[in-house]
Parts: sequence; C-alpha cells; structure tokens
Amino acid sequence: LDADFDDLFQQLIALEKQHPSVITLASPTQRVGPKPISKFRNASHSVPMLSLENAFDEEQVINFDRRVHDLLGKPGAVRYSAEPKLDGIAINIRYEQGELVLAGTRADGLIGEDVTHNVRTIGAVPLRLREGRYPEILEVRGEIFMPKQGFDVLNEQNRAAGEKIFANPRNAAAGSLRQLNPKITAERPLSMFAYAANVVERGQLPSCHSQTLMRLHDWGFKLSPENEVVEGLEGCIAFYKKLLALREGLPYDIDGVVYKVDDYSLQSIIGNISRAPRWALAY
Repeated sequence: LDADFDDLFQQLIALEKQHPSVITLASPTQRVGPKPISKFRNASHSVPMLSLENAFDEEQVINFDRRVHDLLGKPGAVRYSAEPKLDGIAINIRYEQGELVLAGTRADGLIGEDVTHNVRTIGAVPLRLREGRYPEILEVRGEIFMPKQGFDVLNEQNRAAGEKIFANPRNAAAGSLRQLNPKITAERPLSMFAYAANVVERGQLPSCHSQTLMRLHDWGFKLSPENEVVEGLEGCIAFYKKLLALREGLPYDIDGVVYKVDDYSLQSIIGNISRAPRWALAY
C-alpha cells in the first residue's frame, strides 16, 4: 500500500509540474511549504478563544452543575458533552469555501501566531473540507498533540543524533508547531482532534455541540474516541472516573476532562463571563 501511494504521489507531482494550473491548496503535494518563513505573523480569531473555568475537586463540579441549573431555572438533569482534556496546543483553523486558509495559536484569545505553513503538514488536518454543506467561512477549534508512541520514537531518534530531548509530549508538540521551516514540522508525529466550530459567515451548525462534532467528523476531522454525551451530574462524575481508569492506557496525554452544556440554546441562556464560558468546566 505504501508503494502504491508513493507511486501515485510521484505521478501527481509530475502532473502538476506539467500543468501548474491544476494545483490547488488541497493537493497532497501542498502539505509541505516550499520555503521556510523568516518570522511568525499575527493571526486574528473572528470568535475569541476563551479559557475554561477549572474545578479541582468533585465539590466544585457539583457547584458547577448547580449553577447551571440556577441560571437555566430548569429542573431535571442537564445533558453535557464530556470530553478528555488533551494536553496539547489549542489551534484555530479558518476555512473559506471549504479550503484551509489560516491557522493560528490561541495566544491571548484574540490574536495568535500564524502557523498555517506548519498546520498544513499535519495529516489529521483536512486541507479541504469533504463534500457537503459547510459554512462559507468557518473556524474550527482543535488540539494539536503528539501521541505517546510518536513522542518516544522522536526522542529516541534525537538522542541517537545528539539532538534536543523533549521533556514531555506537550513540549514536543509546541516545539514542532513553532518551526519556521515546515519541513521540520512535517517530520514530527503530530495529530489533532477537533473540539468546536464557529460559523463566521453564511451557514449554520446543528443545534447542539455533540452533533457539531459529528458534522466535523463528516467534513474530515478526527475526534477523540473517548467523547461522550452524559446526563446530569451523575453522568459527569461517572465519565471522570471512567477516564481516570483509562488514562495510563490512552495513546495520548490528558490533563483532565471538559464538560460542556450540549444544547446551544441553553449555552446562550447561560452565557459567558469575560474570559470563560459559564456553560463549560475543566476538571
């Protein structure tokens, strides 16, 4: 299969050399930029990348669920989207007419560093959204990370070559993403899971967060396999205990879980504070 892919890839390179007009940003040959950049530019986020309120014990999770009920004035269990909190680098990726045009780090939540040239090299990031109805301009949020196995292999290679040894997968992911030369990033075992999306212009998303994640999957993004929709406080606590038991065996590092009120209309009622949404919690 690898040989077949390599053969087809070389045929595509030859075709594009003969007919440059057929080259598109979505072509596999365009994943690695031809030249390094001299410095990072700014990348503005159309929708601010807010931080998350943190809980450090179960009592604070209970208080969060109680506050959600108080703000909604709604009896009964609230449905939450429960997800592992990946220990990686948050990224915002902008698509226009389905094509990747900009990728920026979170930084202060309003303006980050333009790392488009590097994000384009990550195989888990679609250069073009799969066919289907998608907003004219869409921002997709995700976490770029380095799987544990890839991290171990990278450090072994670096040790043998007398190069830098990374302390942990997060540092390795950050260092790999902040390269001026995309060819270096392309050689690093980076991946990405999508965790949110925002419509910037002309289009709409489903009515709840979990369905938006499935829509992102349909468009070509990878999602964390551990994502679940849970019912109420009991579901949140059970998810945390389940993930805690699985943590050591997961192929990537996590530093907790994230709970989000699943229904967008309820999120709107609950609202945000200046730096974080009141409908989400990291634990």
